[in-house]
Order: sequence, then structure tokens, then C-alpha cells
Amino acid sequence: MPECRRRRDLWEMRLNAYIMLGDPAFLGPSVRSYYAMVDRIVVSYDENATSWTGTPLPIERCLEIMRELDTEGKCDYRPGHFGRSGFDPLANDTHQRSIALAQAGDGADWVLQLDTDEVVPRPDVFLSVLANADASAAWALDYPARWLYTRVSPGRFLEASTRSWRTACSYPGPLAVRAGTLLELARQTEFPKYRADVRPWNTDPAAPPHTVVHEVVPAEAAVLHYSWVRSSADIARKVGWSGHSEEWRTSGKYGQWLHSTRHPWSTALKTPFAPKWRQYRLSRVADFPDQGV
Repeated sequence: MPECRRRRDLWEMRLNAYIMLGDPAFLGPSVRSYYAMVDRIVVSYDENATSWTGTPLPIERCLEIMRELDTEGKCDYRPGHFGRSGFDPLANDTHQRSIALAQAGDGADWVLQLDTDEVVPRPDVFLSVLANADASAAWALDYPARWLYTRVSPGRFLEASTRSWRTACSYPGPLAVRAGTLLELARQTEFPKYRADVRPWNTDPAAPPHTVVHEVVPAEAAVLHYSWVRSSADIARKVGWSGHSEEWRTSGKYGQWLHSTRHPWSTALKTPFAPKWRQYRLSRVADFPDQGV
């Protein structure tokens, strides 16, 4: 592993990315938000348009979106067979990510691994934090994401929060890793991490309170994760193809989402008394309606 070193100038950093096609909902806004930052984007997709659970995927629509936005010829299309029967969906997820990461790591110092429903609102801040991670002994960057639950009205969302309606960030996995990093499960790795958050202490309800924060970023610079922001029909389709499909089917999360979508104000008002996994606030953030359809 590398020793600590000076902060490398951003222009010296060779940065690639990979994405996995399947969900067109926020694909365009997601890739456009970091397109200027990277030299090459590995576009990984199942050649049979099959999801990790064996259901059909709208791959052709995703490819159309990518061809439209790739104005500088940065996309490197890599089809493969990732909807493997007989494998757990998360195993298929990790398998595809690992292949795409290795492909994107060729010629790069770092690789972005953002999902297609994640948008980088402040690329300048993200790159600055990545440069600090690069100067450390870390192999992965844990960068905060604001988890958006449902659209209440144009530009207004239910967002995961603390009990007192403050920003609560999530970390689905490092959003950038050094080339050569090995993945354990989905985006997760056991390699050393550099962690940024929106406060000097941990704001992720899933992480231990003593989790070390190396750098603080403004809340408006956190990645916007539009995970469940879509119609009920789209949610049903996403549940069918996701690596977390079995958990979502059996946990009652869809019913909870439907209730919150129909009653957003009461959902937010109940936050001080709700368990930490059901604490939300009403927020105004960038909106991208009718994407990918």
C-alpha cells in the first residue's frame, strides 16, 4: 500500500469511472454530473438485457441515453454475462462491479463507482476531497450521500434525516477507489478508507458513532441519491431487478414507501418519535423529473 505523500494536483490525477446499465431513471443527470471529471467511462451491461435476478432490463433505452450524452467519446462499452442463474443477486452485483472496476482501472489512478441514480452536485468539492484522499494512505473514498426517499412535489423530497430533522448521510460504499482495489460485497471493500462527512462527527445511522471523519464538506456538496424517487410502477420494477430484491420483497419497505409517498407531511412530523430507519425531513434539492422515459 502507498505511503502518505503530498497532495497531488488535480490535473495530474488520472480518473476513470464505471457504470452498470439497467436503470434509466436518473442515468443522464448522474453521468453528466461527473462527465467532465473523468477521462474514460466503462459502460458495463448484460448482453442479454438480463438483471442480477433474471428479470428483463431496459438496456437499449440506457444505451440510447449514453450515446446522446457522450459528446467527447469517453464511453467504453463492455457487454458481458452478469445475470447468472444460480447465483445470489448480490453475488452477481459484486461480480459485475469487480469486472467493470478492473476494466476501468486500466490507465487510471482512481476509479469512480457511482450508481446511475446518484448525482454529484459539486464536482469541485468532490475532486478536492479525492485529492486529499489520494495524498493519504487510503485506497477508497467514503463520500457522503443524501438519501432521497420520495418526491413530494417538483423540487421537494422526503429525505433521510436525524431525529431533529438534520442532515443524515449514507455510505452505500466508497464512491471512488484506487485502481487495483478489490471489492468484497457490491461497492464495499476492506481496503483503508478516507472519510468525508457533512459534520465533524459521523452522521450515518448505520455506522458506529465513533467512526472517524477525516474531512468536512458542505451539505450541499453531498451526493444526491435518488434511490426511491420514482413512480410506484418503476419502484416495483426496480425491486424486481435489484441486488436487494429479496430483502425488499420480505421487509415491507414497499408498503412503507407507498404510505410515506401518500402522506409526506405526517411522515416528516412523526420523525422525532420514529425509529432511526424511518426518520425523514422535507427538503428542496435539484430535481430531474421524467428522466430516462
